[in-house]
Amino acid sequence: MNSNQALRLLNDLTPAQFLAVYWQKKPLLIKNAIPGFTGLLTPEELAGLACEDEVQSRIVQKKNDQWTLSNGPFDEADFSRLPNKDWTLLVQSVNHFLPEATDLLSQFDFIPHTRLDDLMVSYAPDGGGVGPHFDSYDVFLLQGQGKRLWRISEQTDLSLVEGAPLRILKQFDTSQEWLLEAGDMLYLPPQIAHWGIAVSDGSEDCMTYSIGFRAPKHQELASEFLGFMQDRLHQNLTQLDGIYQDADLALQAHPAEISVQMINKVSENLNKIQWSDDDVGQFLGCYLSEPKQHIVFVPNKKMALKTFKEKLSKSDLTLDLKSQMLFLKDTFFMNGEAVNLHQATAHHLKTLADTRYLPQTLLLDENLVSVLHEWYMAGYVHFVQ
Repeated sequence: MNSNQALRLLNDLTPAQFLAVYWQKKPLLIKNAIPGFTGLLTPEELAGLACEDEVQSRIVQKKNDQWTLSNGPFDEADFSRLPNKDWTLLVQSVNHFLPEATDLLSQFDFIPHTRLDDLMVSYAPDGGGVGPHFDSYDVFLLQGQGKRLWRISEQTDLSLVEGAPLRILKQFDTSQEWLLEAGDMLYLPPQIAHWGIAVSDGSEDCMTYSIGFRAPKHQELASEFLGFMQDRLHQNLTQLDGIYQDADLALQAHPAEISVQMINKVSENLNKIQWSDDDVGQFLGCYLSEPKQHIVFVPNKKMALKTFKEKLSKSDLTLDLKSQMLFLKDTFFMNGEAVNLHQATAHHLKTLADTRYLPQTLLLDENLVSVLHEWYMAGYVHFVQ
């Protein structure tokens, strides 16, 4: 993304100014963020995605002040039974199925890929929405076709409606509201209560593009990291060689009591387990690039390594839409797997990770060609047709 695009997208703020003043701090309304933007797909195309088995989708309705939630996949009969208002269709991870969605996400490259979650697209007739709520992640709400009224609140009361299938706030006190039209965008940091309501004059229903940025919980990170370190300790336990020893064992009044002496000895031994910033970095690379459980990659047709290398010198390479690629120094993480490469050739993979695209090139490093070939066979990368 060039600097002019960034300035337009952020309402003439530089990315550095946006990060310093707004990111995770306060909302920002951006009128005409993407001039001429009316969306990437039609309502019918979005509904078609919601009918696919591998796509995560939901329909939220409000009837007689009661909220209902249905999970996809759906079929034509499901849509034919819906009323003319007060419902919404939500489709997750549209960027996994639509190349244009990946291009849209690239405009937000001023936020690291480690934080990007996905692009969710919603469709709603008049009155549709998911009710007043708050999120635990950052989100840019980009309006496609139609209009949506956004209300935000500064309230600290985040109590929820009991028994509702969604996290609906019991009360909502509007502090500001804006009517977003095609190309307008609203940034919201975590924990800001908000309420989006589709507004239709009968000619065009509402479609909103939500660019979400993940924020893992501290407890989740800690739990996953300890599991990661357990695997690494199994590979190298020399620091814990030996057995428990107590040549200085003293008599105890109660033989069933766990002694302070034993606790101290075991604690001293466990304190030998240490981790470094590199361990944390390796964990984050694997964890943050790990595909979600429902994601499946389709392997490419078998291709001999020699044939692959020849084609690599004539054709461009691109990441699969579902692939997540990160790097730390000269270690590269592809969909949860780590690969180390020599610094002299690592710049090729940094280009692929940053841009999701690798121009045709003569790669003389056999190890790098072998890695790309493995990823190609797994369906992680593809040749551009």
